[in-house]
Amino acid sequence: MEASTRHLVLAPDAAIDLQLHTTFSDGTWTPEQLIDSLVREQFGLVAITDHDRVDTAAVLQQLAAEKQLPLLAAVEMSTSWSGELTDVLCYGFDPEKNELGELAQAIAHRQRENTRQVCENLGKLGISFPNVHELDALLAQPSAQQPHALVALLKRLGYGTGEPSAGTLITEAGFSWATNDLATVVDAAHRSGAVCLIAHPGRGEGYTCYDGQLLDELRRQVPIDGLEVYYPAHTPEQIAMYREYAKMHGLLTSSGSDSHGPEKMPIKYRAELSQSLLERLGIQIS
Repeated sequence: MEASTRHLVLAPDAAIDLQLHTTFSDGTWTPEQLIDSLVREQFGLVAITDHDRVDTAAVLQQLAAEKQLPLLAAVEMSTSWSGELTDVLCYGFDPEKNELGELAQAIAHRQRENTRQVCENLGKLGISFPNVHELDALLAQPSAQQPHALVALLKRLGYGTGEPSAGTLITEAGFSWATNDLATVVDAAHRSGAVCLIAHPGRGEGYTCYDGQLLDELRRQVPIDGLEVYYPAHTPEQIAMYREYAKMHGLLTSSGSDSHGPEKMPIKYRAELSQSLLERLGIQIS
């Protein structure tokens, strides 16, 4: 399939959003709902970056093409660096032939095994799951959705509605996020023709919060291509710092809302804010 971004030319003020999620990972938008909303709102370019879902990229390309919506092939990969979580946005790989798919499948397998083990450990603590089909349905969920679905299931069964919370219960039962090594993901992405940007570098909330010194250390070890500078949780000071850091070191910059559903809508970022990234991907700003 020919990429929907081939020969694409965008105005500097064209609306783009380069981090979006659907039910293919942990979003509540169905792909069709999200694409229809983006078309109604007249976005010029978007990227659906479902967590560790390289296998759905071709399907998304087809759905977007049917609505004439330019869509970047993209994924948000779960990685670890220096023992901490770091999400990485990969843009521009071939949906049907790339080296990221195997790494994404490894995440799915390890997360499923972790979820299974957590359920077994909860059983040892006296928390029972009377309907085995509910567990089967849980394990069939996308990896990024499984902990959320398990918390919801516990609450439906009457566990974790007070203290300890359901989140605390699964953590104490051994829950952990499955990740790949950051350098391994970046290498696979580069060999697939993609570029890699650190997602929400200033978000925190369990993820590494990067300042300039930490970014220097990261870049000495891993050849990242850029940063998601424009992000709703970033303060104006963080945005200015990341923008200046990217300019100083020749890094690409991206803009993403991290919308997972209608309660947090996509954001119309100006295309010119991510001009260096888009031009690297063959998209002209004029």
